[in-house]
Amino acid sequence: MSRPAAATSTAASPRQLWTRARGAVLVVVLVLVGGLALATVRSTGSHGALDPRSADPHGSRAVAELLKAQGVTITVATTLDEATAATGTGSTLLVTTPDLLTETQQSTLRRVITNSAGRTVLIGAGAPSLPTLAPDVSSATSTPVDDLAPSCTLTAATRAGSVDLGGERYHVDSGATADSCYPSDGLPTLVRLPGTGTTDTVLLGSPDILHNARLDQQGNASLALQLLGSRPHLVWYLPSLSDATADASDADSTGDFLSLIPSGWLWATLQLALAAVLAAFWRGRRLGPLVTERLPVALRASEATEGRARLYRKTNARDRAATVLRTATRTRIAPLLGVPAQDAHSSERLLPALSARLPETTANPRDLLFGPAPADDAALIRLADQLDALEREVRTS
Repeated sequence: MSRPAAATSTAASPRQLWTRARGAVLVVVLVLVGGLALATVRSTGSHGALDPRSADPHGSRAVAELLKAQGVTITVATTLDEATAATGTGSTLLVTTPDLLTETQQSTLRRVITNSAGRTVLIGAGAPSLPTLAPDVSSATSTPVDDLAPSCTLTAATRAGSVDLGGERYHVDSGATADSCYPSDGLPTLVRLPGTGTTDTVLLGSPDILHNARLDQQGNASLALQLLGSRPHLVWYLPSLSDATADASDADSTGDFLSLIPSGWLWATLQLALAAVLAAFWRGRRLGPLVTERLPVALRASEATEGRARLYRKTNARDRAATVLRTATRTRIAPLLGVPAQDAHSSERLLPALSARLPETTANPRDLLFGPAPADDAALIRLADQLDALEREVRTS
């Protein structure tokens, strides 16, 4: 009695799957770790940015100490309630990141700006905050920080001279009264909007003149001291995501959410996407060219034809089925009409030869051999019958 043949399987084992995928997994892990490290470094590097208590390169302790030496008192606020409570007639309100504020917070801050008789300085205000906080100004494309000349008559700017500015650029509405200074490609990066009485609002395109690392360069210190030291009291407002006054309905929108994601995480996501594309390309190349193999069993042509027809019908691929039928018919009748094989699918060569061979055929040869796809299954069957009839007619003529 013969032993039964051992069962065979073409499914890959777990070990084989791991061997194939470990390279791609390693690349993804490395990119993920690199992205996390980059995000951590970037977030650490910006810790304490524009904080008057921070001695980091991007902190602002140096300018705060200079202001205190001039007799200016400084109140650091991390919530909107603290900032509005400390703002008065003889004070300057500095908002470090106005775009971080929700619409509700911006409306509250706008009322404080309008009712106070002091100065408001907005750092890097862009499209999310300008319509509420500075309605007469709109943002343009940003520009790199560079050494820019005042090019205006604002006293603080002419005294300071060239400074390091850039970032946001601004369009001032026609008819609005404003001092536009430090232009980059024709658009200002500093705008002063006078208000009622002694009230005014200053828009700074970038915070670089307040950073510890840049304060001693150009006229940065002079401009910073003049803008922030014009009143005896300075409210230094550092907006925070943990502020209870933030309206959740405002912060949950897609645009606000994306603006809150640290740039390091966005770069990490981009790197992961690029790694996935490279891994897919790498694995695709490993497959190599297609290799033809002999079938393990003999398959009758009628069965293959029927199987393909069922696939066409299942996917409603009448256009593909009609193309196959017409191509096969043109290939078979071309030699009978004296048309070379390479011209069998050219209507300019095949149709004249067919018309010369069958001048009185009832069907339109062009519609049969080069016509549009059938509209339904019945039309496809009718096309197949007509093609068979045409081929028989050519063979018997």
